[in-house]
This record gives sequence, structure tokens and C-alpha cells, in this order.
Amino acid sequence: MTQKDDTSPDKARRNLFSIGAAGAALGGAALLASQPAQAQAAGKSRLQLIKERGKLIVGTGSTNPPWHFQGADGKLQGMDIDLARLLAKNLFDDPEKVEFVIQGSDARVPSLVTDKVDIVVQWMTVTAGRAQQVEFTIPYYREGVTLLLLARGGKYKNFEEVKAAGAAATVGGMQNVFLEEWIRKALPQAKIDAFESPDATLQALNARRVDAYLADQSAARWLMQQTPGRFVDGGYGWMPNSYASAVKPGDPIWLNWVNTVYKEAMMGVDFDYFAASYKKWFGIELATPKIGYPAEFS
Repeated sequence: MTQKDDTSPDKARRNLFSIGAAGAALGGAALLASQPAQAQAAGKSRLQLIKERGKLIVGTGSTNPPWHFQGADGKLQGMDIDLARLLAKNLFDDPEKVEFVIQGSDARVPSLVTDKVDIVVQWMTVTAGRAQQVEFTIPYYREGVTLLLLARGGKYKNFEEVKAAGAAATVGGMQNVFLEEWIRKALPQAKIDAFESPDATLQALNARRVDAYLADQSAARWLMQQTPGRFVDGGYGWMPNSYASAVKPGDPIWLNWVNTVYKEAMMGVDFDYFAASYKKWFGIELATPKIGYPAEFS
């Protein structure tokens, strides 16, 4: 799939933190949608159309663990994929009744407005600009950047030590016009070393050519999950942004239904499923929601 050149900070940030070695592009017609989502008929909610069709069509990616990537069995997996299957489970009592349209990040909005997909579940950052084109669900993750450090043999143990070292510390990241700006927000004096890819940056950290690796917190958590005891999170995050799914505007019934599924996954009947996904992909142990008065109204 040919993707448009997009030099926006959001697209650049996603390119910066994608893990190349784990992100081989998906092949196989089984994972590509064979037909577009049905155009919305007058007076019918997409929820009804999906039920009549018998499957959910989801736009997502295939190269960015822990969100969406190809497993050893050739199937899509990741947090976004788990959420898509949760929607299918609640629609049809069958998490397999979902068809994935593999797309680049630049296709997320067009695929919705042209009815190619029913919903986009693809680490989509909520912005005011995008909210003029799509309607966002409630967020399911709060992202941010962090420093990935060596757990053993590294010069610094946490973010505070890197910051205190000033110009003596070197932070690596993927070459990008925004790299210096992002690092300077939290580390105004650190030296910056840019690399051609995330893998090259990680290799530099392993070889101790840099003291820290600027990474998305989700990517850092994934790497720590894959190589226990080798890396440690610096313990400080910045540049927050919210991830949510998106639907085509103008269908409050469909949006409200998706929000109900997500909310009850985070707070109610599907909490065990949601918590298991958070544990698997991020290593985060979620606390069981408090019983009694709903915490979201406190």
C-alpha cells in the first residue's frame, strides 16, 4: 500500500517509535477486507447495518507492537486488535466475526468518511482537528514519551539522573525534524544523537553509544515485556496524548454503543478481559474498579 508523505508531528512521532524488527508488514488476503463497509442507509444506524451484515469491519494497522502487529501464527494481535474483537464479541457473541482492513495511518480518516470501514481502532491520537472530521470514542489509553535505559551496566538509573547529568548525557532517537524539540521539553541540556531507525537507536543503547532511548511509553513497556531485566523505564513521562477509536460523524446510536462497550470494559462486565490485555501488552496491573458508587461520577 502506497502511503502519502506526512511530515506532521503526530505522524513523525508514530514513525519515530515504531519497532521495526517486530513490525513486518502483514501479508495474506484473509486479513484484508474483501468488501467495503455498507453505506449507511437513511434512518438506519450503522449498529443495525452491522448486525444485518453479520460481521464488523475494522480499520487498523499491522506494524506497531504492542498495538497491532503480526504474531508468529500470521494473525493480527495487540491491544487494538483485542478491542476490535471485544466489539465483535458484544455484537455477535463471537470475537472472530471481525474483518480487518490493513491501512496506513494516513488512511484512517478517509476510510471512515468513505464508508470503507465501520470503525478505526488504530492507536489514533485525539486532536481537535481530527474531531472536525470524525467522532472519537472515549479514550482507552493515555500515551506519552519516556526514556528507556539499560537495567544493568548503564550510566544512569532513571530520568532524574539523566537530567542532572546535563550535557554529559546522550539521548538517542530516530532522526526526525521534531526530535530535538521533544527531548528539549524535558532535557534542555542533554546531547542528542539521531539514528535512521528505532532498531538502530536500540542497538546504540545496547552498545552504550547512547545513555537513553526516547520512546513511547507503550513501546518501552513492550520492550521490557519482551526482554525482562534488560531495560528499565526512566520513570518520567511527558508529551501526553489520548488514544481512542473513531467513527464516522452523524450516528449517535453507533457511537454510544461503542462507548458503552469500552466503558464497561474499563469499569464493568468486561473488566477482566480489558485488564488481561493491559497486562499482556503493557505489563500494567489494573486495579479492580471500586464497588459501590460509580467512581466516574465522584
